Amino acid sequence: MNIRRFRPTTALVGAAALGLTTLTACSTDAGDGRTDGKLDVVASFYPMQFLAQRIGGNDVHVSSLTKPGVEPHDLEISPRQTADLGKAGLVVYLKGLQPSVDRAIAQADPKHVADAASYTSLEDHGTEVEGEHGHGGEAGHDGEAGHEGHDHSGDAAADPHIWLDPVRYAQVAEGVGKALEKADPDHAATYKKNTTALVKELNTLDQDFRSGLKGRSSDTFITTHAAFGYLAERYGLRQEAISGLDPESEPSPARVKGLHTIAKKDKVNTVFFETLVSDRTAKTLAGDLHLRTDVLDPIEGIGSKSKGDDYIQVMRANLTALRKALGAK
Repeated sequence: MNIRRFRPTTALVGAAALGLTTLTACSTDAGDGRTDGKLDVVASFYPMQFLAQRIGGNDVHVSSLTKPGVEPHDLEISPRQTADLGKAGLVVYLKGLQPSVDRAIAQADPKHVADAASYTSLEDHGTEVEGEHGHGGEAGHDGEAGHEGHDHSGDAAADPHIWLDPVRYAQVAEGVGKALEKADPDHAATYKKNTTALVKELNTLDQDFRSGLKGRSSDTFITTHAAFGYLAERYGLRQEAISGLDPESEPSPARVKGLHTIAKKDKVNTVFFETLVSDRTAKTLAGDLHLRTDVLDPIEGIGSKSKGDDYIQVMRANLTALRKALGAK
């Protein structure tokens, strides 16, 4: 299993141009990574942007390389954007998710960088297993806190979707908070306070998932692509993805046949799709099996179709959808 490399398209080049506008707007006044006294923070895509905004508060100016509605894996970075990255006060990204961002950061060599993959553990969730239960996992990884410094992002088999596990995401939040303190020590106390508040909110979200998924009649859910391995592992669920880590790949005939068997055996009643990629395959499979469809959002971006205005709201919408699909009481 490999995290794919993408070819740029005209639409993506346009998206990159929009990103260039954003970065240019927040270029520094004096080459010190600040604009109007605020630290310039560049986030690679929405989950990193959310952390920077919530922890940085009024002391930072946050821009995102990935515009709303753009599938983040598809992002391509222009030479000008690469140069602007080197001027940022802090760059927050997830190594291994967006190859063009990884390359741009290596070239720009910004002074302060926060790599989310270094603050928690990344795993291989077996997304290439076809027709089998390859994504099972029981809860019980609460002892994994404190994985700061574990960088598994160089492993091409690693699942990058760590933000969909509130516990791991809280670990990343703590790492980003420390990075902000280092980049802008004058506001360290504020960043520390905001980090503590956000971690508390994420811990509450974790507890709500635990209690909300109790009494369910099934552990298995079918979704478009294998984004929910960490969430499934955390709460003892079983993810069955139509495609692998690539949200736009087509499933093999063997995989489709396997999903038919799984849906009947595990009494699956819903096929989930997401907002940033085509729902055609999911709806075709659901139609063949006479199942309903619903949205399970990997929260790679917030757009007009998102069921909420931010990460917390959309995660709670995901919980509601899972409760209904799994028959939780």
